Amino acid sequence: MIIRRAQLALVALAGALSALASLGCDENILDPMADRQPRAHAYNESLFFADGLSMRAPPDGTVPRERVLGNVTLTTGREGETGQIAPNGERVPSYAKAIPIPVTRKLLDLGRKRFDITCATCHGPVGDGNSIVANQMSLRPPPSLHKYNDRAPGYIFEVISKGFGLMASYAAELTIEERWAVVAYVRALQISQSVTLDRIPPGERARLEAMPAASSPPAGERRRLEAMPGAGSAPGHGAGAPERKEAP
Repeated sequence: MIIRRAQLALVALAGALSALASLGCDENILDPMADRQPRAHAYNESLFFADGLSMRAPPDGTVPRERVLGNVTLTTGREGETGQIAPNGERVPSYAKAIPIPVTRKLLDLGRKRFDITCATCHGPVGDGNSIVANQMSLRPPPSLHKYNDRAPGYIFEVISKGFGLMASYAAELTIEERWAVVAYVRALQISQSVTLDRIPPGERARLEAMPAASSPPAGERRRLEAMPGAGSAPGHGAGAPERKEAP
């Protein structure tokens, strides 16, 4: 008797779930008029428009409001061509040698925010290619951005916009302004790794000089670290670690 009741309960539950599922698949349940209101279907004939076409072309001369026009350097990072031909037959472009928008503290803050969200996952917080994700990419880890401090800002902008190698394009994730902001922040990171003390503003220099020096570990701890396999090697390059090859 108990088994019979359990079977009936399961049947009732299955029926209820089936009914709910059928209701959930009906996208017009909240608006019954959706089935009756006139609308155009793609590629179907239209009785409303004079030319009989349902799919309408944008009015002449219109462009998306997000598109920036009239400044090729701003939107592409290029200033023209060098006149040279690359081995693949393409013309070698001339990249913008300066960031085409004012570099302000606000722009750098925006660049840092977008870099930390979009780029640091692979390239590392300081752009040296050292990150948890990068250390797991055995095929071709992201390179250190500090190796490219001789590249023009326009080149970095184009790589962000179009991608390079295994790196995808980030034009959909970053606006034009955000891409240039990231370029400015990458330049700041590159400078920060090689700047001399005399180039630091007085206020920041005094703050750095007031900071306590990094303390070394106790003698016992130091000996333990030195005895570990691969001691003194960079992360990911210790004994038994796979060799890291960076992208060219």
